Amino acid sequence: MEQVLNNSSVQRIIAELRSQGITGEVKVLSDSARTAAEAAAALGVEQGQIASSIVFKLPDETPLLVITSGSHRVDTQLVAQKLGVTKLHRADADYIKNVSGISIGGVSPFGWLTNPTILIDEALGKYEVVWAAAGHAHAVFPTSYSELVTKTRGQPMVVAHD
Repeated sequence: MEQVLNNSSVQRIIAELRSQGITGEVKVLSDSARTAAEAAAALGVEQGQIASSIVFKLPDETPLLVITSGSHRVDTQLVAQKLGVTKLHRADADYIKNVSGISIGGVSPFGWLTNPTILIDEALGKYEVVWAAAGHAHAVFPTSYSELVTKTRGQPMVVAHD
C-alpha cells in the first residue's frame, strides 16, 4: 500500500487534489482498478459510479479527456459531432503517458502534465459519490459530479447513449 501511495504520479495527484480543496482521501485497492468493473467490484459500488478517464486525440493532436460513467462506452461519433470535429482519434499508451504523465489504468482527472480539453459525462450526476483514478491502477479517490465539473473546469455533456 505504501508503495502505491509513494508513486510519483499518485503523489502529484494527491498534491493537486489538496491544492484544489478536494478532501476525498486516496484509497489503495488490493485488486487492480484498471477497468470500471474491477474498480466497482473492489469498492462495492455500482459500475456507473466509476468516473473513467478516457483519453483521445483531437484532429489537431491535442488531448481530449472524457470522464465518463463506468457504465458507458463513449460514443466517439456523437462527441466529435458535438465538438464540431471530424473524428476523435484513439490515443496510444505512449501518447497518454506523455500528455498526462500517468500510465493507462491510473489516468486521473487531475495532475496532468498538459491541459486537455475535458468533457464530463452528465450520467455521473445521478450519483452522490463517484470514484476516479488517482495515478495508479490500485489508487482511487471519492468525489462528486459537481466537484469534477467545477474543479476540472470540464464541460458537462452526454457522451453516450444509454
